[in-house]
Amino acid sequence: MTNHWNDIQHADVILAIGSNPAENHPISFKYVEKAIDKGAKLISVDPRFTRTSSKAQIYAQLRPGTDIAFMGGLINYTLENELFHKEYVLNYTNAAFIVDDNYDFDEGIFSGFSPETYSYDKKSWRYKTAADGQPLKDMSLQDPRCVYQLLKAHFAEYTPAKVCEVTGTAIQDYMAVARAFCETGRSDKAGTIMYAMGTTQHTYGTQNVRSYAMLQLLLGNVGIAGGGINALRGECNVQGSTDYALLFHILPGYMKSPEYDDVDLSTWLKNVTPVATDPKSANWWSNMPKYMVSLLKAFWGEHATAANDFGYDYLPKRSGNYSYIMLMERLQQGGFDGMFCMGTNPIVGGPDSLGIGRGLDKLKWMVSADLWETDTSVFWKRPGVNPKDIQTEVFNLPAASSVEKEGSISNSGRWAQWRYKAVEPPGHAESDAFIIDQLYRRLKNLYSQGGVFPEPIVNLAWNYGDGHEPDIEMVARETNGFFTRDVQIGGKLYKKGEQVPAFTALQDDGSTVSGNWLYCGSYTEEDGNKLKRRGQEDPTGLEMYPNWSWCWPVNRRILYNRASVDPDGRPWNPKKIVIAWNETTGRWDGDVPDGGWPPMNKPGGRYPFIMVAEGFGRLFSAGLADGPFPAHYEPMESPTENLFCKQQTNPAVRPPARLSDREKFPYIGTSYRVSEHWQAGSMTRNLPWLVELVPDMFVEMSEGLARWKGINNGDMVTISSERGAIEARALITSRIKPLRVGGRMIEQVGLPWHFGFAGLAKGDSANVLTAAVGCANTTIPEYKAFLCNIEKGGKKA
Repeated sequence: MTNHWNDIQHADVILAIGSNPAENHPISFKYVEKAIDKGAKLISVDPRFTRTSSKAQIYAQLRPGTDIAFMGGLINYTLENELFHKEYVLNYTNAAFIVDDNYDFDEGIFSGFSPETYSYDKKSWRYKTAADGQPLKDMSLQDPRCVYQLLKAHFAEYTPAKVCEVTGTAIQDYMAVARAFCETGRSDKAGTIMYAMGTTQHTYGTQNVRSYAMLQLLLGNVGIAGGGINALRGECNVQGSTDYALLFHILPGYMKSPEYDDVDLSTWLKNVTPVATDPKSANWWSNMPKYMVSLLKAFWGEHATAANDFGYDYLPKRSGNYSYIMLMERLQQGGFDGMFCMGTNPIVGGPDSLGIGRGLDKLKWMVSADLWETDTSVFWKRPGVNPKDIQTEVFNLPAASSVEKEGSISNSGRWAQWRYKAVEPPGHAESDAFIIDQLYRRLKNLYSQGGVFPEPIVNLAWNYGDGHEPDIEMVARETNGFFTRDVQIGGKLYKKGEQVPAFTALQDDGSTVSGNWLYCGSYTEEDGNKLKRRGQEDPTGLEMYPNWSWCWPVNRRILYNRASVDPDGRPWNPKKIVIAWNETTGRWDGDVPDGGWPPMNKPGGRYPFIMVAEGFGRLFSAGLADGPFPAHYEPMESPTENLFCKQQTNPAVRPPARLSDREKFPYIGTSYRVSEHWQAGSMTRNLPWLVELVPDMFVEMSEGLARWKGINNGDMVTISSERGAIEARALITSRIKPLRVGGRMIEQVGLPWHFGFAGLAKGDSANVLTAAVGCANTTIPEYKAFLCNIEKGGKKA
């Protein structure tokens, strides 16, 4: 989230799209209700009429997979009616930047595309530059090659009528959304967007989010109270796990993980460290050398020296895509001897889950660490399989739950909070930290006796005490970082072993350690562990509570808050002051500013978007794999042709081997969650009181489809796709309705994805039906839009 949970109450308009916070993030919804109590409007955009929709002043139905068409229409409406925040757009975005003459977009294809590789050469996506390397600009916004004019042209055909023909949204509902949300381009208004996996789980999921960000930039809603683009994480520590490099392509703190061609540290730094030509650009990622060297020192301590590139050679180098889908494909090809599954249940949670089961059959061994036996840990017992045919040796390690271990969580709003152990785990259950610690100690002992390239293991800095399990406080101290020798910075002497006060003090010479630069400042000499703070002071009156826990980076509660003021440092909205320049003190008042420099127009000032090299919010961005602007493409499986262009699907995504034909599988399928079950279900399907509430796998369908198929409420039905077939009980409701798309009615069905064959409540997995294809940028699977058929009767195909 650019903002935080408490801040939602300061919005004048809340757009919930790709999310259902009333059911899936119920605690967050109290802040939505506070906003409504103050007069705010809630807009719910969803394929189904959800509990969130029932609380909304405006509900608009949306066909799964058409977010970009929907948002593109709002962008066009904003531009055509000049509802954008003109001063914000001109001064704080790249609207005035002039783009290379070779850039083009034609029939869904951007310039530079290679159909052989499904990829783009992005050379034509660059800005034009002057002799000194600075981007050329037209502050009048009249140049036909400036971003503003290209943006207008790109979305010109996204008219309300065309958008509704594609999305299935009723025109009167769409116009109600446009009028309500786009009025937040006024300085005295704020609009926020709340999104979740309904947004990201598409072959263009990243571009979905981009479309939200672009609209918010146009309206001046980034950096302000009650604004932002706010991701509702699917679990209480998803934000934290991502911060610490859960994903294959990043290191802790969102630094890019090395690739095979990054042969040494200097090469890697050259490839990933952006260069700015404008002195007013903060270009914060220019500090990459300090953050990387400090991380390597955290990994290998005294064994990371300038002489050995600070242990850079010890880091694994990736030579391809190691995302979830690709790993599961390799699993099915027999590419792994063994696998660890810790807190994950891929045979339920992964796309094309029958294929994942066949891949697990090929393992020699598997380790599962969880609270209960999961469907994955007993994959050899799944229906249709003879356990005698499975040769995999399976080890089940009982794990501790979140209340049975101490440590930190970082919520969606980036607030890192300390949680204490409430009770001891039962029996032989142990924490994740214990399991990893014991594994490491045994591996180190084995590698100390020999082996190929033992140094990365035996030289690890593993200084977390000698107790039963690692001292989590010591982990937190190392994450923040400390000095390895006496250092003088800014006239102040820091002694060896002292905690680094903030990431501005990190160095690239090996004198500092930091396990994650974003969390540097969270555990200091002066204040200790700030994650434990519970102060309730509210100096701004905006419920930021700066002394409650700690928020990355540097306890900043609203990201890009320098954009909440005009170029002279005066707040756009004096009634909701996030920060303000104090002429008397020559400092900022309010939230921790995005850099302490003066306002943009003053001597020494900087542009507000400090994490991009040019310093401006990007309406046009060359950083993504599938285009500098979002464009509407159909899901990989769709019941209709693309009505915007000839290119049917995202050209930067290679189609999977098995796709459902729209004639054989005419209905749209989408997956979702229910409040009573959690993720892949292994936690909740083993709790009797939750099983009693939702005991069976079901499929939600419209009343019209049920009549057409002769299906009654509670009947067993079979849902099928090209990947397989499942059984479920029919749930016939008025919450899900057909959509008029391209002049014809199209039915859709919805399925919860929590069920599997293990536990107290058993049912077929919805992900038997989904395709193993993902976003061009993240490879997050396209769970939210696929084709299927449905027939009365429980006999599986």
